[in-house]
Amino acid sequence: MDSPFKADAVKGKVALITGGGSGIGLEMSTQFGKHGASIAIMGRRKQVLDSAVSELRSLGIQAVGFEGDVRKQEDAKRVVESTFQHFGRLDILVNAAAGNFLVSAEDLSPNGFRTVMDIDAVGTFTMCHEALKYLKKGGPGRGSSGGGTILNISVTLHYTAAWYQVHVSAAKAAVDATMRNLALEWGTDYDIRVNGIAPGPIGDTPGMSKLAPKEINSKARDYMPLYKLGDKWDIAMAALYLTSDAGKFINGTVIVVDGGLWLSRPRHLPKEAVKQLSRTVEKRSRNAPVGVPSSKL
Repeated sequence: MDSPFKADAVKGKVALITGGGSGIGLEMSTQFGKHGASIAIMGRRKQVLDSAVSELRSLGIQAVGFEGDVRKQEDAKRVVESTFQHFGRLDILVNAAAGNFLVSAEDLSPNGFRTVMDIDAVGTFTMCHEALKYLKKGGPGRGSSGGGTILNISVTLHYTAAWYQVHVSAAKAAVDATMRNLALEWGTDYDIRVNGIAPGPIGDTPGMSKLAPKEINSKARDYMPLYKLGDKWDIAMAALYLTSDAGKFINGTVIVVDGGLWLSRPRHLPKEAVKQLSRTVEKRSRNAPVGVPSSKL
């Protein structure tokens, strides 16, 4: 689909995207680049990074990849500093690196729980902490006119509860809480906007291949009236909105991009039957005797 944004929506900006070499992260990298930004991507697998950088450069996008693990502070510090040294500034940090797998709570080891917390929650804060120096108003490579932007990729699982996702629900709840607190503190002190995106099920992504593998033959979608797959493009457009001037007054907010799925409930009564049932109930209510309590005075 054609972008609704102007080609220069983020022109001149530098975006560092963790997990930017595949899936939603790569689509955000691509769309940021197509709209004028220079791109640095961070990931643990060199082959994935090299392939992504090559793809971005083939589109005429200035791109560079840095190996690193968001769980390690020394890696976070090195990648942030390398991004600044390469491009001379940092305007946008996108925390898209995440860990996930299906597992029941009773079968999830504390170490497995900790791993996802470390990648999603601790890793997000670590990247934000190391990037603060370059994102804050008046920081290296920045003028005094304004600060940069942080965008965290979240989920909707913790809004209610989710089967076999206790580790991710806990981690992303922490990510959202971190986002709101940083939006308050760093928005006030450093003019940095901090927001989030909570995607629904997005087709053709590593996440979907893990959480809804082809081996699962489930009728769950039949009970979720609003269920449909989104596109990586949908998330990238929301990211462009939040990080461009179009979102300049948005801070401390998570935008849910799931087609309304998290609001979905099974339809317990066919629509055709509602009108007749309502008439029957109302008629019974009107015909019911009205008791008049006797006075005790």
